[in-house]
Amino acid sequence: MLSFILKRIGQSALVLLVVGLVAFSMFRFVGDPIDNMLGQERTQADIDRLRTQLGLDQPFPVQYYKFLQEAAQGNFGVSYRQGREVSEILLERAPATLELAAVSAMIAIALGIAFGVYTAIRRNGFLANFIMSASLVGVSLPTFLIGILLIYIFSVELGWLPSFGRGETVRLGWWTTGLLTESGLKSLILPAITLGLYQMTLIMRLVRSEMLEVLRQDYIRFARARGLSDRVINFRHALKNTMVPVITIIGLQLGAIIAFAIITETVFQWPGMGLLFINAIQFVDIPVMAAYLMLISVMFVVINLIVDILYAFIDPRMRVSG
Repeated sequence: MLSFILKRIGQSALVLLVVGLVAFSMFRFVGDPIDNMLGQERTQADIDRLRTQLGLDQPFPVQYYKFLQEAAQGNFGVSYRQGREVSEILLERAPATLELAAVSAMIAIALGIAFGVYTAIRRNGFLANFIMSASLVGVSLPTFLIGILLIYIFSVELGWLPSFGRGETVRLGWWTTGLLTESGLKSLILPAITLGLYQMTLIMRLVRSEMLEVLRQDYIRFARARGLSDRVINFRHALKNTMVPVITIIGLQLGAIIAFAIITETVFQWPGMGLLFINAIQFVDIPVMAAYLMLISVMFVVINLIVDILYAFIDPRMRVSG
């Protein structure tokens, strides 16, 4: 088991290096940050001085090596746009994104598993068929369109919920949260539903298909023949054996929720890291873009590592093989 974990950690480190290299290479083609940092009255001397100050006059391998060296210490440089430490900016924006992602993940996982189990057990019922038909909306419509529809219905027409912003927040040390205020909770509802709807429908349909497959197995028929109750069969035997592939998808979707929060944050003007990344692209703020992509990569890698470890606790066969 230990050797497996160490092997996965080594693979994860290699993935991060490759992602950092690809991202840092792509940033060379998004534009020259000097053009956005200096006005029209600039001179060639000003350009050369700023380029040297930022280290942009050095070869690409040197720039990348210095970036990795500083990133390993939690230092991602200074934002070209704001002139502040990137790590400081990310710490300000991270609570909003992580809070939104956490609430969206809870909605997606709880409702996805519950609806998936229900539609599998009551697969011929009217409500189950209605849920499956309605789930096509979450799969088919793009995220930005779902967000716009929710804004139109609940903000413009009904006026129940705010259409943008995070609302009033409370500071708890370096963390800021909107979960302790009424306006913060209201502002969180629409973005969380928008971000979690696709993941919820994906998890629901996977749970349903896996549950139906498990319910056809011989040991389930044997359990029924022994006289076990439907509750015990469905939740103790069938659902447990359904969760191995479901956990894989859940792990991937947790990373996707954080990575693709960019669209939701843009639609709702949510002051998180996704909106920060969009603004960084517009101003060619390379340190911010690189730090954001590296941070998302770390989250993906850590989540996948946790999922792999959970396999051993859910499926005894993997413990034996390990």
